[in-house]
Amino acid sequence: MSDTVQTAQHEKYRAALTSVVATLLQTGMKLVVGILTGSLGILAEAAHSGFDLVAVMVTFMAIRISNKPPDAEHRYGHGKAENLSALFETVLLLGTCAWIIYEAVERLFFKKVHVEASLWAFVVMIVSIAIDASRSRVLRRAAHKHNSQALEADALHFTTDMWCSSVVILGLLGVKMSDFSPRLDFMHQTDAVAAIGVAMIVVWICSQLGKRSIQALLDRAPEGLARKIEAAIEKLPDVIDCHHVRVRASGPNIFVDVHVMVDGSQTLADAHALTEEIEKEVQKVSPGADVTVHPEPEPV
Repeated sequence: MSDTVQTAQHEKYRAALTSVVATLLQTGMKLVVGILTGSLGILAEAAHSGFDLVAVMVTFMAIRISNKPPDAEHRYGHGKAENLSALFETVLLLGTCAWIIYEAVERLFFKKVHVEASLWAFVVMIVSIAIDASRSRVLRRAAHKHNSQALEADALHFTTDMWCSSVVILGLLGVKMSDFSPRLDFMHQTDAVAAIGVAMIVVWICSQLGKRSIQALLDRAPEGLARKIEAAIEKLPDVIDCHHVRVRASGPNIFVDVHVMVDGSQTLADAHALTEEIEKEVQKVSPGADVTVHPEPEPV
């Protein structure tokens, strides 16, 4: 294994492991403060973070698997492990949404629970936002650098966590306002309404993550990539025509199959040299792509 590959794997592992540690810290903080204050918004966030912990651990394992080289049973490598990880994360988030909405409706219409909008409640949510901002930035940078869909999904997930935490803070402010004035007693329900807001945000991100992961598992070609590859190849002087371009993504890896029409008078050595040139052009469009070129002689 080359030093470059080892460095890339180490960076991805470190980003994922940092996310695991941060999520564990957040889950513990939110759970303790949520229980002490009785805030459904914070308890909802604690449950969300608990599912996040499972999700980031699965992501960490998926990254380890996806970096394994191809073998006899997996000729295209193990990149789909990252796509499965994203789909698993989506299912967990949908379960979280169902619980949050159920509890919020219960508190709005069927039972009353005292919520204490204490200083600690605000502190834990502000700290949570700061942690989410930091790890989202780290994950997004690693995802962009190494073309990792699993890390990209986590980065997007934790960005929405910041929005969720902001919504919870708004809910706690509403509870605080209801404590100051009897006329604003209806604001006491703001916490439950904020919890539903959290759920709606999570539902939205679930739809995005689910769509992307399913498309990847069904081998949907990256948008516009085939056309860019075809245009780049047809600019080469020795290529008469480029057709039947097939592109598929597998985790961080891109596989490209192309058929090109060339002058039938070329020698085998010439054709081989041309295929190597084509591979270089494709990798300029999609760095690191695994390229297979099928040369065809021009019809007489």
